[in-house]
Amino acid sequence: MFRKQYARWMYEWETRLTTRDENRIVRPLEWGFEWLEPFLDSHGFSSALPGSEATRNDAAAEAAMVRINQLLIRHNDVFFSYERPTDFRLEERHPELFPTNVRPETLAKDAEIKRLSAEGKSSKAFFLRFTSPERTPYPENDMVNARWYPAPEHKDPKRPKQAIVVMPQWNADAFSHNSLCAIFNRMGISALRLSKPYHDIRRPAELERSDYAVSANIGRTISACRQAVVDIRCCVDWLESQGYEQFGVLGTSLGSCYAFLASAHDKRIRVNAFNHASTAFGDVVWAGQSTRHIRKALEEAGLTQTRLRELWSAVSPVSYYERMASDEADGLRKKILLVYATYDLTFPREYSLQVVDAFTRVGLNFEKRVLPCGHYTTGETPFQYMDGWHMGWFVYRAFKALRQERANAPASGIDQQVEAERDLVSR
Repeated sequence: MFRKQYARWMYEWETRLTTRDENRIVRPLEWGFEWLEPFLDSHGFSSALPGSEATRNDAAAEAAMVRINQLLIRHNDVFFSYERPTDFRLEERHPELFPTNVRPETLAKDAEIKRLSAEGKSSKAFFLRFTSPERTPYPENDMVNARWYPAPEHKDPKRPKQAIVVMPQWNADAFSHNSLCAIFNRMGISALRLSKPYHDIRRPAELERSDYAVSANIGRTISACRQAVVDIRCCVDWLESQGYEQFGVLGTSLGSCYAFLASAHDKRIRVNAFNHASTAFGDVVWAGQSTRHIRKALEEAGLTQTRLRELWSAVSPVSYYERMASDEADGLRKKILLVYATYDLTFPREYSLQVVDAFTRVGLNFEKRVLPCGHYTTGETPFQYMDGWHMGWFVYRAFKALRQERANAPASGIDQQVEAERDLVSR
């Protein structure tokens, strides 16, 4: 009896949180081939692009987009490859909120932050900036932004320098997950809090929300995902250039999808915290409560969940589980935390359970934690502290294990491992 009442209460609370923002926009279906054309042309895949007739025929356009996804999966090494940026720099400025909702309390918070900055009463912060390898029509989006939280130098000079890239949820403001980065600093772990494509300072002026990261534009959503993945890997490049040796990634919700894809394609990323995870990109968009406005546009165009799953298969974690597991054979065993919530209406629990089954099947080294709440309620008291504890304790233990692994490894084995990882980056 109590369990049913608790579930009803939780679902009602979750629904209130996912429906309180009234600035979600239903944008019509667009195939978005133009967003993929530059990559396909530059890598010799231009023959996959449809002819002009496909732009006038939805059936032909859909078939072409499915073929492109299949091609990208076959050539995923190329799809998630990139040219290393040459313009890395640190920029010092006052942090801004960049809210994505127009609720009075949020706007008041934004105004207060701006006032404190204007009066010189707030501290400046350092941000890593560089040009993303994935170019879009929006210059502000292509200038990557990551707030830098360097950990103090450790008193032991032999201790390997460790760092983690942190990616918050879809539509996060610029302050989300900052407290986690400060906690990691106390553990001796530096952190880069990465702004996802089309988020906070990278958001085009025409948007109130980060709509272009996930939308009914099929090609643009794929482009945004590729951009996020290569941006994460570029952050690791910069960290490596600063003397860091061991790396992790933490992603929440959409950020967990990006984090998984980056880790699956970068052997340097050994510590992985996936905070809310699912299998197929299309399943979450179709079944999730917070993407109901996108589903509405797709349904109006006649699409189904099964067909949408194929249209975004190239950016779905489920397409790369075996690739992630292949690191096991190379002796670079990744450490993984999987967090999901029992009453999740955005990443439905059934899909998270499929992730657990798949990770087990392919032999990944993972731990799971189950929160007694939903997706949005994870950010509410007391669940935010439970979630933070799970992630913080895991990251602490995982990086400690890497240090012990390094200390116990023969010198020649360390040299071979470092050299192998450098070779992978230079390819």
